[in-house]
Amino acid sequence: MFEEIYSRYASQIFRVCLGYTNDADQAKDLVQETFISVWKNLPSFRYDSEISTWIFRIATNNCLRALEVSKRMPTAELPYNLAETLEESPEEKLKLLYRCISELEETDRIIISLELEGLPQTGIAAVVGLSHGNVRVKIHRIKEKLTQKFHEYGQFR
Repeated sequence: MFEEIYSRYASQIFRVCLGYTNDADQAKDLVQETFISVWKNLPSFRYDSEISTWIFRIATNNCLRALEVSKRMPTAELPYNLAETLEESPEEKLKLLYRCISELEETDRIIISLELEGLPQTGIAAVVGLSHGNVRVKIHRIKEKLTQKFHEYGQFR
């Protein structure tokens, strides 16, 4: 059962973690931490919610803890120069998207990362503890913020 859960959700969890960290290695570490927690706690999962909601909640909690730790550390330059991403490949545009997501506030990062992974808005509401209507409005506003950030980095011109 665990192998099935891992194969179904690992890539989604990786992308959510990447949205938080903008660092592939750290995202991989967070995925590993998430699935260690899932493995340890799977026998006690009560199925009060969808298992995907539970796993995404574990992942977002791990990401938030990692961000809290990183706030106490000296900051460094991000791993690549955004000016170089103009007129670049889809992979570079994806990196830019994750960079823009990483610049959002924590709750917005959680919401848009889960939205990008296709989690239903009711599931997102359960993960972040907001009403479905509030999540719907926030998603709209987050998309506007991301569009603005893309404009600032010279995209969509």
